[in-house]
Amino acid sequence: MKLQRLRVEQFRQFRQGLELDSLQPGINLIHGPNESGKSTLVRAIRAAFFERYRSKSAEDLAPWGDSSAAPTVELVFVHNQQHWQLDKRFLKRHRCDLQVGDTTFSGEEAEEKLAELLGYQFPKKGASKEEHWGIPGLLWVEQGSGQDIEKAVQHAGGHLKSALNNLVGEVASSGGDEVIQAVEQQRKELLTATGRPRGDYQTLANTREELQQQVADLQTRIEQYRAQVDRLGSLTTEHEQAELDRPWEEARRGMQRAEEKYREVEALQEQQSRGRSSLEQLQQNLALLQQSQAHWHSQNEQLDVRHRNYQQARSELEHKERTSPERLKAVETARHQYESASKAVQTAHLREKRERLQKEHARLETELATLTQNQKKAVETQTHLESARKVKSNNLIDINALRQLRQNQRELDDARIRLQTVATRVSWSLESGKSLSLDGDRIEGQGEKLLLESGTLTVPGLGSIGIQPGGDDLASLRRTLERLEQSVAQQLTDLAVESVEAGEQKLARLQNAEAQIQRFDELLKSLAPNGVGQLESLKTEAESELLARNSELEALPAMDSDTEIPSLSLAEAALKQAEARLAEAESRQHQQETELLQARHACNTAHSEWQRMQDELKNPERQQQMEELAREIASVSKQQAELETNLKEREARISQARPELLKQDIERYRATAEHQENARQKRALELSEIRARLQAWGAEGLEEQYNEKSTELEHANRRYLELDRRAKALDLLLNLLKEKRQALTRRLQAPLQKHLDHYLTVLFPDASLEVDENLIPGKFSRGTELGQMAELSFGAREQMGLISRLAYADLLQEAGRPTLIILDDTLVHSDADRLDGMKRILFDAAKRHQILLFTCHPEKWRDLGVEPRDLEALKLESHTA
Repeated sequence: MKLQRLRVEQFRQFRQGLELDSLQPGINLIHGPNESGKSTLVRAIRAAFFERYRSKSAEDLAPWGDSSAAPTVELVFVHNQQHWQLDKRFLKRHRCDLQVGDTTFSGEEAEEKLAELLGYQFPKKGASKEEHWGIPGLLWVEQGSGQDIEKAVQHAGGHLKSALNNLVGEVASSGGDEVIQAVEQQRKELLTATGRPRGDYQTLANTREELQQQVADLQTRIEQYRAQVDRLGSLTTEHEQAELDRPWEEARRGMQRAEEKYREVEALQEQQSRGRSSLEQLQQNLALLQQSQAHWHSQNEQLDVRHRNYQQARSELEHKERTSPERLKAVETARHQYESASKAVQTAHLREKRERLQKEHARLETELATLTQNQKKAVETQTHLESARKVKSNNLIDINALRQLRQNQRELDDARIRLQTVATRVSWSLESGKSLSLDGDRIEGQGEKLLLESGTLTVPGLGSIGIQPGGDDLASLRRTLERLEQSVAQQLTDLAVESVEAGEQKLARLQNAEAQIQRFDELLKSLAPNGVGQLESLKTEAESELLARNSELEALPAMDSDTEIPSLSLAEAALKQAEARLAEAESRQHQQETELLQARHACNTAHSEWQRMQDELKNPERQQQMEELAREIASVSKQQAELETNLKEREARISQARPELLKQDIERYRATAEHQENARQKRALELSEIRARLQAWGAEGLEEQYNEKSTELEHANRRYLELDRRAKALDLLLNLLKEKRQALTRRLQAPLQKHLDHYLTVLFPDASLEVDENLIPGKFSRGTELGQMAELSFGAREQMGLISRLAYADLLQEAGRPTLIILDDTLVHSDADRLDGMKRILFDAAKRHQILLFTCHPEKWRDLGVEPRDLEALKLESHTA
């Protein structure tokens, strides 16, 4: 079917009429902006075919606000080389005329002729709906509905199947219900309706699952055991490295260095204190000299003052002399306490050394015991290893040959099942007291028998009936069965076993022996990596080192056990406090001596000043004394300046030494040493716990339990697989029989699938889209992706919908049915790459079908290979005409 001309008049927005002529047999690209009338033209084509010309529900076809309009549609198309022309008018002066060649049809006859041609139907009353549109509803895509194809296929399903039947012909259905029922009955003995195990199959599956869980639990415990062994190795290495490096001792040495630096800073601080005292003395002396110099000018007025000063200085001197013995006694007491604290530190160092040697002695004893135990275990393990190797040599078997034997045995079982399936089944139900003879055997009552060879049924008083199992399949199965039986017997002889199970058991013993060899070999390597001789050498070295520690312990001086000895840190802290008290007492004594000297000097000075002032009042050489006083003031000022310079330099050295950081270093090193020693103790405790745990686990025989459960699981697996193979074989046979019942459906689907694959491979080279028995696209696969078409994205569903419609069009054309494809603003959700592929598909389909493509995006279709037609330009031409 090729549409040549379309004319509308008084149809919605086309009041003056619009004619679309010279339509091409391939793609016709009609474009225009929104509201330009593209969808109106599509609606006109649909109305021309789907709407009854007498329909009262066609009011929407009239122009807006014009109740007197008579919407008119004229169509000219060619089908089977015949000229068809349809003239249809709605509402006012409604009519329908159809001319086919030289024949004319009118009214409902013309409408039914068109419905028969295109494959759709009219409603009994009311407006035409989607369920009436049939083939055109499938091939004519409205705007925004390209992705919805399921309902359109359902509505056109009868016409599509009719076309398929014309292609493949009618095919009669096949039998086989009795065979299906027999297979279903045998399947029910092993499987439920949903395919789940039942009966012995279910029981064996539960036993197998329990054994699998037990094996998995044992495997987990074995892995935990191995992890503990690894942890023991790493922790032992870490402990030995720590004992070798002894970082706590380095921390103690760092603390001692920091304390020495701090004592140096304290000495500088003490010198600074004494320097400040000397400075104060010089300042006081200078002040006195300056005062003396000032008083030269007022000696007569100050003579009494000097006398009072002298008396006050002498009183202060006497007071200082009385308190001096107390300061000396405090210094002696502090010095005695410092010496006692120093001896306590020495004793604590001696105790710490003794404890260190004792711990080393205990470690060596433990190590010696471990080496002795490992040597004994290594000898036992070596014995077990040799025994396992003997078991392996006695159970050697060719695994490949055993695998081939299992395969042949499975094929033999399958052949026996198939032979029983195709053998002739004779069943009987005789009345009481009646009997027959089958191959000389008396039969009576009810029963059945499978015949693999020809047999004779004798009826007393009547004669005999010959039964010949027929078919080449039976003879071929018998020959296959004999060949497999001979092959299995020969393989059993070659492997020197009585059955497949015996071979499996021999293989299990071989694998168990190999596992034991591997385990004992690994255990021997873990106990004696360098051989049993190396263990003996390590044991001798440990004994020698233990003797050396004993000698060191015996060489240490004895300690009074009744005397309470503080820890080294406490003793050092007490020594530091005693040292500080001694320094403070000595500082106070020094200050006392300084003050005493100052008091004595002040007293002498005051006396001298008073005496001198008294003498000067009478001495003619007074001027000379004043000059000497000036020189003394200058000398003292110079000494004061030098002393202040020294104080500043010493203060800078103290600040640079950062005594507060030195205190922090002492605390940090002390904490580090304590942390390292605590970590050492924790490692030793963890090592002891891990060794005890490993000994307990080793006594449980996890490996032996694992091997026993694995063997049980393997036996259960073999029994389970036998029933599983039978269940799967019956299930497969049932599915195959049922698939035969679906052969007709697949034969109907094949032509459509061919056309569908033709288009799909253009867009997705490695994809496939399957149709169900109702010819609806469903399962979509691409590589490893698998799902339903409805699960794809909106754009992909739109593309799949168009591809499916083109495949339906090819199918209809192949069956001799007319096709016309109308696309209203389709593929608007496609990306550039997918759109390019769809253009190739449309161009290919246009070789067989006429396509009317309406769009408001002409720039996307420039490379379609056709001349676009501007709807706005057509409207202008129509108005001008």
